[in-house]
Amino acid sequence: MGTMRNGGQLLVESLVALGARKGFGVPGESYLAVLDALHDTGGQLDFVLCRNEGGAAFMAAAWGKLTGSPGICFVTRGPGVTNASIGIHTAMQDSVPILVFVGQVGTDMRGREAFQEIDYRAVFGTMAKWAVEIDDVARIPEILGRAWVTATTGRPGPVVIALPEDMLTAQTDVAPLAGPARVAEPAPAPEAMSEALALLAAAERPLILIAGANWTGAGRAALRGFAEASDIPVVAAFRFQDQFDNFSPVYCGEAGVGMPPHVKALVRDADVILAINTRFGEMTTDGYTLLSVPVPRQRLIHVHPSDREIGKVYQPALGIHAGPNAFAAALTPVRGGWSDWRARGRTAWEASLDAPAQPSPVDMVAVMAHLREVLPADVILTNGAGNFTVWPNKFFKFGPEARLLAPQSGAMGYGLPAAVAAKVACPERVVVCFAGDGDFQMNCQELGTAMQAGAQPIALILNNGIYGTIRAHQERQYPGRVSGTTMENPDFTMLARAYGYHAERVERTEDFPAAFARALASETGAVLDLAISAEALTPRQTLSQMRAAALAAKETA
Repeated sequence: MGTMRNGGQLLVESLVALGARKGFGVPGESYLAVLDALHDTGGQLDFVLCRNEGGAAFMAAAWGKLTGSPGICFVTRGPGVTNASIGIHTAMQDSVPILVFVGQVGTDMRGREAFQEIDYRAVFGTMAKWAVEIDDVARIPEILGRAWVTATTGRPGPVVIALPEDMLTAQTDVAPLAGPARVAEPAPAPEAMSEALALLAAAERPLILIAGANWTGAGRAALRGFAEASDIPVVAAFRFQDQFDNFSPVYCGEAGVGMPPHVKALVRDADVILAINTRFGEMTTDGYTLLSVPVPRQRLIHVHPSDREIGKVYQPALGIHAGPNAFAAALTPVRGGWSDWRARGRTAWEASLDAPAQPSPVDMVAVMAHLREVLPADVILTNGAGNFTVWPNKFFKFGPEARLLAPQSGAMGYGLPAAVAAKVACPERVVVCFAGDGDFQMNCQELGTAMQAGAQPIALILNNGIYGTIRAHQERQYPGRVSGTTMENPDFTMLARAYGYHAERVERTEDFPAAFARALASETGAVLDLAISAEALTPRQTLSQMRAAALAAKETA
């Protein structure tokens, strides 16, 4: 007979064996046995105490995106997991691995709408990659092993695992897992590679479109080597521009929100597109207009580790079921007469890094130029959602060591928890969160998590007193009729200091370099509250110009 353990101990010991080292969560009485088991790990699996389950799930999602290993999240039943649902949805749209463990009512009460009861399979069955409930304590290793593989293979994603209270306290002599399963990345068939390379070689305007966070260093290097040797322009899908070296002469920009005209032209005018690891979301396709649905005019080579993504929206000329790294390793250079096509794309991208001086006390064009000069090569940038994200997403050069943690789901409030998770994972690296004033207030309480964990990033609050993205839509569709988009804000510097941060209000562009130097030097993180005018709503069109254009259009309609 083996050693007896309760379900909480079996779960935690198995997680440690799988390689989990940090868990993000908010405690609850529904999973006390798990919390008790965490007490005995000797720090092998550290519980990062968060302030809200939404923040905890965002941290787990950011961990999965940054490390490639599943982010671990512990939340209580009902209200706890519904708070966490924003991070589950974000992990799914980002295609990153997380495991969300949720306390559940005892099996003897299930189906009665007991206190905080939820049917997790029903609620999360369409939001997560898999939702499961463990009824039998002896099946914890089996189901946990499957969950780990499910989260990390194919198209990575979130798995929700419900843990009934009585199952967690039940005793078993079943042994914990000894380690994770080793699953080889699917490799492309040789004949498929030959056909793909022939399609590219016959092209006049080829394009490589990349996405996904499950690249390895070797995979990225192999793809860069192929693209440069073949002189083919590379465009990153929405918020995956950190997966290809922006300093490479073949990198030409990001196909995402606020897509620059030259990127639209590259995607629209390409005759062959090699799409690697891309799920073809709305933002990357400009609302599914740059490629016709279901059969694009461009000849599409779609490479993806999940067979369910190939043909989901677009019928490819050639679909290849393969992982990005295995596929990149199998590429051999092709040549053609498209060097001018690539050069024009690169020149246009480099020009896009500049913009007119902004009508704002703090000019973000100048701020980004300074940050491009002073930030280290391995910096990690994070952001949530809002018009402000154009600055880290469109005005920064990501080298091979830099990372961007930003949500494809467009979730406000992601940036600060993501920055905390990044600082937990990589305490030696500079982590900078970009946040709008509305975005920041979605999860500003996680400054407390950062303080307690000793993982305090730098946060730049672009404070313009409005919900900028919605105001932009409002002015374009209902010009001059402002409703529900103006905010009154607290003193962010006082709030940050209450959490032990260095904090400053920056009122002028010329004051930013010195303030940022002090932020970098701070041992307790920093919050810089930047005075941004509402007029500076986009880099190349002011709020007043936006309103005037919409009014003129209405008059001529």
